[in-house]
Amino acid sequence: MISTAIRLARVGSLSELTAAALIGLGYPCVMIAALLPNVWLFAAFATVTYAADWYLHRKGSYLINRLAKVRVGLTIRFLLRQVLLVLLLAREGLAESPLFYTAVAGFLVFYALQAPHGALTTLIRLRRAMPVVTRNVDLQLDIPDAAPLFLRRRAAEKMLHLDIPAMLGVLLAAALGENVLGYAGIGLSVAFGLLYIAALAPYLRRGKRVPAAPVVLEAVSEWLRQYQPTVVLYFSGSSESAYQGNMWLETMENIEGRPLIIMRERGLVGKLHPTTVPVICVPGATHLMNMDLSSVRVALYPANVGKNIHLLRVPTIQHVFIGHGDSDKLASVNPYSKVYDEVWTAGRAGRDRYALADVGVRDDDIVEVGRPQLAPIKPWTGTPKNPIPTVLYAPTWEGWDTNPGNTSILLAGENIVRRLLAAENPVRVIFKPHPFTGIRDKQAKIVSATITTMIREANAARAADPSWAAQAVAAKQDQETARAAMVRIEAELAELAITGKSGRDGAELSRDSLADPQRLARIKDLRAEWNEAYWGSAGWWEHLVVTGPEPKIYDCFNESDAMVSDISSVVSDFMASGKPYALTDSAELGAEEFQRQNTAARAAVILTNSAAELDELLAAVASPERDTLAQDRQELKEYLLGPDNPPSMDRFNDAVRALAAESESRNLGVEERLNEQAQAQAEPGIGSSSLGSGVPADAGAGAGDAQAPLSR
Repeated sequence: MISTAIRLARVGSLSELTAAALIGLGYPCVMIAALLPNVWLFAAFATVTYAADWYLHRKGSYLINRLAKVRVGLTIRFLLRQVLLVLLLAREGLAESPLFYTAVAGFLVFYALQAPHGALTTLIRLRRAMPVVTRNVDLQLDIPDAAPLFLRRRAAEKMLHLDIPAMLGVLLAAALGENVLGYAGIGLSVAFGLLYIAALAPYLRRGKRVPAAPVVLEAVSEWLRQYQPTVVLYFSGSSESAYQGNMWLETMENIEGRPLIIMRERGLVGKLHPTTVPVICVPGATHLMNMDLSSVRVALYPANVGKNIHLLRVPTIQHVFIGHGDSDKLASVNPYSKVYDEVWTAGRAGRDRYALADVGVRDDDIVEVGRPQLAPIKPWTGTPKNPIPTVLYAPTWEGWDTNPGNTSILLAGENIVRRLLAAENPVRVIFKPHPFTGIRDKQAKIVSATITTMIREANAARAADPSWAAQAVAAKQDQETARAAMVRIEAELAELAITGKSGRDGAELSRDSLADPQRLARIKDLRAEWNEAYWGSAGWWEHLVVTGPEPKIYDCFNESDAMVSDISSVVSDFMASGKPYALTDSAELGAEEFQRQNTAARAAVILTNSAAELDELLAAVASPERDTLAQDRQELKEYLLGPDNPPSMDRFNDAVRALAAESESRNLGVEERLNEQAQAQAEPGIGSSSLGSGVPADAGAGAGDAQAPLSR
């Protein structure tokens, strides 16, 4: 019942739901107290509504938006409380008193101040907004500091809360008969409101604004002309899709040429991991299409999204779909992929998928480049890393359709974990659900929570088991040392993350966020140390639930000896380790048909929804002699991911180099044809009829209205 209420209210926790209930019940109670009348009850219930409102705002609860949509937004809630206070005064027999008229006039003046305050905050925000957000890009612009964060954050809520002195003063005056308390409270509220406005007003001056949009865009163009980027990673998506861009950052740092990352959503920039690669976020399509990208030869796209069209229209660039994983999902053979000049896959399997799907992607437009991101994955030694095997359960999410084969978590998740926890020969379980779990089907989130509870209960039972007590005692000191190391590392990482004053707005972050290679190298080293400490902070016998960005899925691969998952890119990536794995046939196609339809399943233990076949996987982990699929995995690994030599990064760079040369050749050809056409038109006797040659007179301009069509 509670979980259903939380889901319907779109709140994140029971505490938020409680606060929402207090608001819903508090206002009727305030009204009853006003009608009774009872000053002290009124004060108590009003305090509850203040506190609940403040808590929901602090948590950023979605319920705040919902209240506004049903016409009980923030301003109305504060006004309602003040109207009820006026009603209380009337019921107390003070309707003809100076206090009553002063309270009404004071609240009217207080509300009159909301208009200039709201206008100021809006204008300041708009005039501080830059048309682009940058990282590691020095635009050499004079960008002044923004107003202090305490003036900007939740400004409307803070302004309205300045009515507290007036409310408190009037209530005390009504209860004690000392009108001066009411006058003082009202005066303080109005004075605080005026002070807030006065504190904001200087930040509307010209000297506190960021440069105008044309100036900023010209600075971006000048930077592009100087930097001359050659390879672009173009990324757009929802706030949950940041991982799709983050997985390519290290590759972009090691790519040949001058890399650049172009993003489209401001909210995603903050979720991008630290990188030395220049980043330009251009939310406006018109601004992007007017950027000078004439030096760019190759554009890489990790996702098929609608905003790709804004760069795909540039003919001087060769466009490549690189995706964000390699799997047998339908998304891996999206018909949209045929808009790109080339599609780069990890291995032969990707090429064959497109051939079988017959969606219009030509075989000669497919290039096998491997998966550069898989370098951190360590190969299996053939024996468990710890005294007992570790099995990773990493189900994918439920997908956008209702196909029961998308994820195992709904139909098989509990069975898989239950069998692993009850295995005859003990194993450790690491559960890492997909970050999208529950987006499409809320039941998946509920099952994920149930599995988390099962694992916690299993840990508690194992901790209480005397047979594990000796292990816990022996490892206690090392675990405490590892936890202390994590605290130290997190503190240093937090310090390194601060590159300027706290509370900076987007303009200040763009100004200050210049790459510091030494700092980024230190962050990388610290993350590696943190990862090692994380695994050391828990016993090798303790089950784990891993959520959030750290530790990464590849770290979980290295810690585990086997994996259970679904058809997704996780499986293809896990293949790089050479370790045994199992896949769940949740749609109940049957093992033979499931393997026929899904390449990655050909070297896997196939599980039904009962997960009864898990013993075969556990046997393969425990004893190399019983690992009957080892040779199949090795062959499938090369088929899916390509050969180990040459390294994938080398093959990736070779593909970039070859395509850049093709782009250069194409652009030179266009330039020569345009020159020939211009010469032909300039010859005596040649007029406008020469346009019949088959090349339109404005062929070059199509490179765009914004791009220089010719090669530099």
